[in-house]
Amino acid sequence: QVLVYFVSKIAEIHDWILSWNDGISAGFTDKQLHFLTIGVIGMILFFLIHPIFKALAKGGHVIVISWFYAITVIIVITFAIEIGQQVTHSGTMEFADIVFGVVGFITMFGIFAILRGIVMLIASLFRREKKTEERKHSEEGKHSREEKQRS
Repeated sequence: QVLVYFVSKIAEIHDWILSWNDGISAGFTDKQLHFLTIGVIGMILFFLIHPIFKALAKGGHVIVISWFYAITVIIVITFAIEIGQQVTHSGTMEFADIVFGVVGFITMFGIFAILRGIVMLIASLFRREKKTEERKHSEEGKHSREEKQRS
């Protein structure tokens, strides 16, 4: 039902664009309208998304960018699978299948994120311990050199 809703809204927008095209006597063909509409939508998305990703990259959050890319591709793939099932009659096209597929990725990524966090925490603790040991040895060496200089 959600998919039907989105498809009907897209159809309404499509009809509005065609009416607009006819109303102003622009005479754009269907292909030209697709070229212009998708081009404009793509550029709007780019200008909205680029500053966010740029800030994430500057902050060292490249993994977030990778996640957004992966989730986008997963959504496209799941829609393509369901549409393919409808066209080829090899299965039933269901929005729930798309939702479950995307939730599957999000769940598995969540598990990955938790495991990654644990590994990073352990690595951080080892680095902190190593720095403490190095500082301790450095101070011992410094005291030893000072004693040698005094003698």
